Amino acid sequence: MTTSGAADEVTLTTRAHSFNAAAAQYAANRPSYPPALFDTIEELTGRPLAGSRVVDVGAGTGIATARLHARGADVIAVEPGDGMAAEFRRTLPDVPVVRGSGNALPLTGHCADLITYAQAWHWTDPDRAVPEAMRVLRPGGALALWWNTSADDVPWIAEASARADRHFGLDLSAEKRDIHARVADPTGRLDLVRRVVRWSRHVPIDTHLANLGSHSVFLTQGAERSAAYLAQERRHVLEVFPDGIVEETYDVILLLATTSPRPTA
Repeated sequence: MTTSGAADEVTLTTRAHSFNAAAAQYAANRPSYPPALFDTIEELTGRPLAGSRVVDVGAGTGIATARLHARGADVIAVEPGDGMAAEFRRTLPDVPVVRGSGNALPLTGHCADLITYAQAWHWTDPDRAVPEAMRVLRPGGALALWWNTSADDVPWIAEASARADRHFGLDLSAEKRDIHARVADPTGRLDLVRRVVRWSRHVPIDTHLANLGSHSVFLTQGAERSAAYLAQERRHVLEVFPDGIVEETYDVILLLATTSPRPTA
């Protein structure tokens, strides 16, 4: 991943590794993905997920992998982290997971119909990850990148984002926009199509707060500082949802590119 210097690289590395110690919290509280996302992937690729060979890279605890598997895909997961891979194996014992990253996929060439990155592409170096995806994809295969992003046009979510920025002295909204900017293909080999799928889930406030706490910015800010924010946030959120059931609204940002089919003789 391109950064502004060594200090940024250390920060990114620390944040990327922070999930391993919180894998169970991540698996239990992070949102999944709506059926409409996978319908859109099938529409854009022109083929059903059922029966497709899918490589889910940066699979984490298997949240996206489980949805792909449920759609009938033949999935193999790739995950670099010890803690996340262990949680994956506990949750999805029948789905293979191999250790590795998108920068150097531990797979043979032209073996996949679809490569997916759910909440994970921004941890890669696109200069390395794009050629690796092209190597592993079959002719006519596709690369799909997506992120659940909080819908900041919802007033209470925008207010919560502003509070987090003030508490941590960060601009998390700008960082979120930057994540999507980084997917620009430096090799010029991809023609990415963008789609947005809005959805929401209703969860108890404890789940909502545990979801927040599973993000890398919280995991790397120190337990005391994060706990102080989450205690304050509980009070704010209960003002909006006094029954303690929170409606989290998300926009799934999907970027998908299809490789060229092998030319006929």
